[in-house]
Amino acid sequence: MLVALVITCEVGFWVLLAGGLALRYLAGMPRLGAAVLLCEPLLELLLLVATTLDLRNGGEPSWTHGLAALYIGYTVGYGHYTVKWLDRHAAHRFGGGPKPPGPAYGRARAVHEWKLWIRTLAAAAVALALLQAAIWYVGDAAGTAALQGWQFVALRVLAVHAVVAATYTIWPRRAPAVRPGEDEL
Repeated sequence: MLVALVITCEVGFWVLLAGGLALRYLAGMPRLGAAVLLCEPLLELLLLVATTLDLRNGGEPSWTHGLAALYIGYTVGYGHYTVKWLDRHAAHRFGGGPKPPGPAYGRARAVHEWKLWIRTLAAAAVALALLQAAIWYVGDAAGTAALQGWQFVALRVLAVHAVVAATYTIWPRRAPAVRPGEDEL
């Protein structure tokens, strides 16, 4: 049941996001669109409550609880960023707003990647805290192996993202050369 709820929350996130942006830019109802977008954190709250209740009612800690914790962590770290990023693109495409900035090169891109890593750090910290709270709540060392495994998943994701950010720092991307007579995009 918990896997279905995680999937439902993910689908619900995108439905609310699309609906909120459509209301803002296609239907011309920016306040209602903003209200719909503000409902998105309720999905994560629902998932957190359902996961807690499942463990409280004797549910065996499993990979589904770990997945729920990582999903909640990701939403905390990246949810607002994702909404803002898509809102800028929708404002440009449907609302006559300015074109969002394209990918950066050099030092600016490296700084951007490290800012994203900080979001990943926040996501991992939330997931690790939720998983640790679940481990303490269950209290059975043998029964919490799946949750501990998800803690290592969160740490691996954090480490891999640090390597990615470091590559942009060590080997910065260069802007493509513009040939004479070509217009810049």
